[in-house]
Amino acid sequence: MALEQGQKAPNFYAKNDSGKELRLSDLKDKKVILYFYPKDDTTGCVKEACSFRDDIRSLASKGAVVIGVSPDSAESHKKFKKKYSLNFFLVSDTSNEITKAYGVWKKKKFMGREFMGVERTTFVINEKGIIEKIFPRVSPDGHSKEVLEFLDSL
Repeated sequence: MALEQGQKAPNFYAKNDSGKELRLSDLKDKKVILYFYPKDDTTGCVKEACSFRDDIRSLASKGAVVIGVSPDSAESHKKFKKKYSLNFFLVSDTSNEITKAYGVWKKKKFMGREFMGVERTTFVINEKGIIEKIFPRVSPDGHSKEVLEFLDSL
């Protein structure tokens, strides 16, 4: 079932890149930019992560925190975060529970082959846990600016 704006965001409980447990519900009183991406250290994912890194101060000035989610392991996230000096949490979803709960684990096609994978999607969740905005099928170039423009419009 696809999520829609105005719905309560599904809570999750997962390990972040430091190996600590993180719950969405722990972030009450903050806007959460929850972005789903396919794989650490791949071209589009690097662009997207680095743009969020570069805009983190502007996002924080809007009361927002950024969390990236992919099926990669916590160890992979740790290396990715260090290599690119990422300044936000990355959450490991190796079981795909979070990606399925958010409806972003989908059938994809590449070079004539079909497979299941993460559809690059971003959710803006308000301080009450309600989904304010969904950015589906995100293009990594300039996406953090798109999120900032949305936050500026509130």
